[in-house]
Amino acid sequence: MTTKPAPQEDPHANDASPYAGGDPYADYRTAGDDASAFVELVDLADRRLGAGVIAANDEFFAERENLLIRERAVFDPEHFGHKGKIMDGWETRRRRGTDAANPFPEPEDHDWAIVRLGAPGVIRGIVVDTAHFRGNYPQRVSIQATAVEGSPSPEQLLADDVKWEELVPVTPVKGHAANAFAIDVERRFTHVRLCQHPDGGIARLRVHGEVVPDPEWLQLLGTVDLIAVQNGGTYEDASDKFYSSPTQIILPGTSRKMDDGWENRRRRVRDTNDWVRFKLLAQGAVRAVEIDTAYLKGNSAGWIALSGRNGDSGDWFEILPRTKLQPDTLHRFKLAAQAVVTHVRLDAFPDGGVARMRLHGTVTEQGHTELKARYEDLSK
Repeated sequence: MTTKPAPQEDPHANDASPYAGGDPYADYRTAGDDASAFVELVDLADRRLGAGVIAANDEFFAERENLLIRERAVFDPEHFGHKGKIMDGWETRRRRGTDAANPFPEPEDHDWAIVRLGAPGVIRGIVVDTAHFRGNYPQRVSIQATAVEGSPSPEQLLADDVKWEELVPVTPVKGHAANAFAIDVERRFTHVRLCQHPDGGIARLRVHGEVVPDPEWLQLLGTVDLIAVQNGGTYEDASDKFYSSPTQIILPGTSRKMDDGWENRRRRVRDTNDWVRFKLLAQGAVRAVEIDTAYLKGNSAGWIALSGRNGDSGDWFEILPRTKLQPDTLHRFKLAAQAVVTHVRLDAFPDGGVARMRLHGTVTEQGHTELKARYEDLSK
């Protein structure tokens, strides 16, 4: 007689029910409070920052590149190909043992994928999303990270002399769920390695954290965008983020569609306005500002104003006065005098969207000293 394993030992305890039709996300298990502390932070593995899945040991059923697609995974129950069910994620073949007497893989057997972070930095949390992988997700995952400067090849990253630090030990995950892991490692990383034990499929990977730029590179460039995500700028707070995250205002490149920026709901209370606050990569001297309302045609901000302050508790002062914006237009403003700031606040009157904002200038000597000290501390 076969004894059924206890629930905590049941290898199928974290399965999702088979797809029963209708909304494929109806029974999806969200990350919940486990991810609330870090999901607002920038995704260091965002393709828009230059991230990529540069290698995987197996991608028989579904390509590794799907891990970093920005949109949530889709599911078509009738979509099959020559290799079987086509899934929107990274899926490996089923591992086997050595012979008929040992059909199961060894406990240490696993599949892996290496992800180059688009913006190196400190990782605060990771989400391993197994959406639509119900009975074919990995039983467990583990995640390591390393810091290798330049543009290393997969072979260089897998060399014996490269040290990988464990961020997530081998841990059970749920199927058809957002599995969140808070990370408490104060180091700057450039790459992560996602492992699934022993095999299976993962829909999406998100690596949330804080960008830590190379101060030497910024100094070589001279004039930089002092608020850009890839340079270490961060979104701090906003009056409204109903339609999209204000972080998108400081992403690289131009907006590609209406929701690729910051758009708030319609404001109905007179004598109020929407606003968003950012922290620069370090103290900087701003000389020129760009405000882009690309693709925002009937819902762009009517007017904007830009304020700045120097230090966490400094007084706010005007950088740009209240200025009318045109829809779907790139606006450029040359400042009469440079503004030395660490934070800026963009006010939209009375409401509306902004696609991108750029603050062109240079890092001050004080800012460079602080950047260099943090970079060296997190690179030990």
